[in-house]
Amino acid sequence: MSYTFGVVFFVVALLVSVMLHEAGHFSTAKKFGMKASRFFVGFGPTLWSTQRGETEYGVKAIPAGGFVKIVGMTDLEEIEPGDEDRAFYKQPAHQRLVVLAAGSVVHFIIAIVLLFLVIATTGDILKAQTTLTIDSVSRCVPLDPNEAACKSTDPAAPAHGKLQSGDRVVAVNGRSVPSYDDLRAQISASPGRALALTVIRHGQQMTVNVTPYAVKQAGKTIGRIGVAPLVRPAPVSVADAVPRTFTTLGTMMADTGRALGQLPHQVSQILENKPRAPTGALGPVDIARVSGQIAQAKVSFGERLANLVAIVAQLNFFVGVFNLLPLLPLDGGHIAIVLYEEGRRRVYRLFGRRDPGRVDLMKVMPFTYAVVAVFVGLSLLLLYAGIFNPVTIQ
Repeated sequence: MSYTFGVVFFVVALLVSVMLHEAGHFSTAKKFGMKASRFFVGFGPTLWSTQRGETEYGVKAIPAGGFVKIVGMTDLEEIEPGDEDRAFYKQPAHQRLVVLAAGSVVHFIIAIVLLFLVIATTGDILKAQTTLTIDSVSRCVPLDPNEAACKSTDPAAPAHGKLQSGDRVVAVNGRSVPSYDDLRAQISASPGRALALTVIRHGQQMTVNVTPYAVKQAGKTIGRIGVAPLVRPAPVSVADAVPRTFTTLGTMMADTGRALGQLPHQVSQILENKPRAPTGALGPVDIARVSGQIAQAKVSFGERLANLVAIVAQLNFFVGVFNLLPLLPLDGGHIAIVLYEEGRRRVYRLFGRRDPGRVDLMKVMPFTYAVVAVFVGLSLLLLYAGIFNPVTIQ
């Protein structure tokens, strides 16, 4: 699987997810008898279109998403004669809420289905299982246990140039090792003493001699060679995959809330050109690059594909939550207005007063423009960071 495959996989998955989002709005609007006049893939100049019934379907030049045109999304637009009763804003509140929420619901369904498939076929992505396969080899052995990056004063790693990513250790000094914990214990107990590691590399067995570097840690002298193990999801049965899927969604919800809360800090890090972590704010360029790196990882094709699918699931879940934020022009902003109008109408009715009608959207337009400006600015900033200060996975 190549780097290009990972990038293309992400781009196609993103476009499909966006179109399914729009299909959610489209299908529910049609179900309730609203008029959906256009359903297009992409933006910009029209490359191709065809009329099917009352809806025009087509493809536009810029493949950056899609849109559905539902007649009368607001009472500001002009409605053609004969379409007044089918206008969106004239429909019952519960129907409008369903149509508005349908896009995010589709994202959640995509996330649930993809996560279940990943967990059922690959394992629990939240519960890691350390293996005897080498994931990465460091250039140094950090003398400070709290520092991961190499410093100029750190000694060279004994494994650097000898072990490789993808090597599987099967024995130490001729004795088999049952687990990574056992391997680590033997390395830790052998500072300054040569070890003969039997490894499997590209299907061939070979011996690699390393001498663990002595490092003082918590008052003890232990050995380190500068390798990190490959971590894989813990195996899960199909039956257990169902509750694990929703446990994972709960974790994603907490992570999404944390990510949104840390967004100002992430923006400041980008502006200061500081190194960016894969767990921070990411744009499409970053995610595409990470997808390409995952596609090149030295694990099985199934694991690489599962990791790519998991990224798509996480992205759909995040977009679903983000889209429900009560800010115009997001769907969540329109939902908030419908809920406010319905709540106000019921309160007025309770006190015997006349229905005050719909919210004057012209009064909230300045705020909407401000939100759009922030979104555009953030998108451009993440695009810049993705090109000039990209994140990487180790």
